[in-house]
Amino acid sequence: MFGICNLAIIPIRAEASDRSEQVSQLLFGEHFKIIELTAKWAQVELAYDGYIGWIDAKQFQSISQEDYNLLSKTSCLLNSDLIEYITTPNNHLMPISLGASLSFLEHSSINTSNYSFDGTKVSGIKAKSDILKTAFLYLNAPYLWGGKTPFGIDCSGFTQMVYKLNGYHLLRDASQQATQGVPLSFIEESEPGDLAFFDNEEGNIIHVGIMMENNYIIHASGKVRIDRLDHLGIYNADTNRHTHKLRVIKKII
Repeated sequence: MFGICNLAIIPIRAEASDRSEQVSQLLFGEHFKIIELTAKWAQVELAYDGYIGWIDAKQFQSISQEDYNLLSKTSCLLNSDLIEYITTPNNHLMPISLGASLSFLEHSSINTSNYSFDGTKVSGIKAKSDILKTAFLYLNAPYLWGGKTPFGIDCSGFTQMVYKLNGYHLLRDASQQATQGVPLSFIEESEPGDLAFFDNEEGNIIHVGIMMENNYIIHASGKVRIDRLDHLGIYNADTNRHTHKLRVIKKII
């Protein structure tokens, strides 16, 4: 069994309950494999990053394995505006967020509702210099555990979506993203667009942000914000203290 998200944003939960924590989100057009299906819930595995969680069984459209495989081979075509609209044949509008997937709209076997889209799209691999331009689109977005949109986003959702919009693939969680790329020995070796990872007292990676010039970093902490980075970690000028302990900087691109 396979499915696609046909709503703007739906929560992915840790357990099959509305009271369970949101661990990630499905954005419009993202497709997935259904691992288990009950009357009210579906356990899904996302095609893009392999993330597993539970979604409401009323909040997706079933697709065939053939269509799932087709979408998995198709290059990402994404909405590149903060918010845009999908139009139905009855001229009803559905808002979608930055990074929503539009790849399936050209496939009539999947786009059975005959949705259309007239907004701006982005696809393909962009220059590394575009990473920060995209990151700034999320500036001041509120922090939301499991979030992936400008209306609520977590630290690794932020880095994943920024990279995705530029044609690069990151895994979902900070600890997973830390397994990707090449580690750098010194902050001075980093370039804008590299990823900085931070750990807790147990040594577990718990935070990630995107390097800027002159040892600044853009990351999601309370909101998507810009802070100073030194050898100890992130220094928050608003609170006059270090908030995250630096573990490693990695070059993904």
